[in-house]
Amino acid sequence: MKTYRVPDVALEYEWLEGHGPVVVFCPGFASDMGGTKAMRLWAQAKARGQAMLRFDYSGHGASGGSFTEGCIGDWTADATHVIETVVPGREILLVGSSMGGWIALLLARALGTRVTALLLIAPAPDFTELLMKSGLSPAEHEALARDGLFLAPSQYGAPTPITAKLLTDGADHLLLNAPIPIACPVHILHGMQDPDVPWELSLRLAERLETPDVRLIFVKDGDHRLSREADLRLLEQTVSALLG
Repeated sequence: MKTYRVPDVALEYEWLEGHGPVVVFCPGFASDMGGTKAMRLWAQAKARGQAMLRFDYSGHGASGGSFTEGCIGDWTADATHVIETVVPGREILLVGSSMGGWIALLLARALGTRVTALLLIAPAPDFTELLMKSGLSPAEHEALARDGLFLAPSQYGAPTPITAKLLTDGADHLLLNAPIPIACPVHILHGMQDPDVPWELSLRLAERLETPDVRLIFVKDGDHRLSREADLRLLEQTVSALLG
């Protein structure tokens, strides 16, 4: 594991040398670079001799910093710093899972023609506005005003802190309220039994993307993680197709 330091924060990443384009994995909210999908793609990249980059945002996984001090803008900046430090100027294929899909879209918009394609898994653009703010209870509103955060129950483990900073900053990075100027191919995988990010959000995203090359694959019995063996094989096949 290697470390890239931004002011006061050590960002951890793993780099696999190989031919391009570089597969760059953007993890989800409160997730990390050691997840099932990231590691499956890492093994695939090793077998193919493909370059790949995995990393943890600040406050996530092995990286420094506090999770509650981060937000969409900060984590997108973390991803940008690692990419520009480890693979400056190289073509990349961005893979984004859940919140990582939002970050991958922001990166693709900024990096332009360097991005050869995007693969988005249950992408959650604008989730702070569409999925969090709209469902806040009076008690959660009160906690945000009083403490600056509240603890949201999670089916994946301990409750997740949701901060006022996350919600406020998220509003500054919304994508679905206008056409999204991305020209490369975009493939989207989404489970139709996803309890966290409705599959209809991927339809809305597809409508907003300016590229004509958008392909949606819905897994009728799939959940949010899409980490069953059949799901992982689909992930591998989709990456292979995008890499040509």
